[in-house]
Amino acid sequence: MDGGQGGAGPAGEGDVVVADDREVVGDAQALLKTIDELGAEGSLPDVVVADVRMPPTHTDEGVRAAVLLRQTHPQVGVLVLSQYVEEQYAVELLAGETRGVGYLLKDRVAEVREFVDAVARVARGGTALDPEVVAQLLGRSRKQDVLAVLTPREREVLELMAEGRTNAAIARRLVVSDGAVEKHVSNIFQKLGLSPSDGDHRRVLAVLTYLNS
Repeated sequence: MDGGQGGAGPAGEGDVVVADDREVVGDAQALLKTIDELGAEGSLPDVVVADVRMPPTHTDEGVRAAVLLRQTHPQVGVLVLSQYVEEQYAVELLAGETRGVGYLLKDRVAEVREFVDAVARVARGGTALDPEVVAQLLGRSRKQDVLAVLTPREREVLELMAEGRTNAAIARRLVVSDGAVEKHVSNIFQKLGLSPSDGDHRRVLAVLTYLNS
């Protein structure tokens, strides 16, 4: 554990537990044990940041631990860092509960501000998906012709939604009006059969619909 349980999290969001592939951190089982112990003490962190590769084999222990944490402690946000996109585990990580989850590639973490914002977003129960992760997972779905109902612009909006961007941020990125983005988002929800009763999670469900089809 890199410093164990942190103090103030990003931008004052709360506690953060970090686990990576350095020997000083311990292995994935140690991470799971630590979170269980913190849970027993009633002091779970707001978010866990874990490397895909952790001891003892430095292969996929970290992401396996992250998937298990999502099942055993769904109230804890989980942000996974990787040098590559592993589709199988990305899908498992995003399955089920759609709150508090992130998957970023390490080369994107070089942008410190973006990384801190992503950690804070996941700690608050939001999502933070690397554009490359989104592209590959949506590409996986395209093979099943799931996106055939969407226009090219709607697909583009959907990818930006999955990255955790707000409508305003998408509008700035695409250089269109906020109203245009809202119309695209509404069309996406309608075409995917996501009703207003699905609440705020429709943004994430729009992506998960593809992954789980």
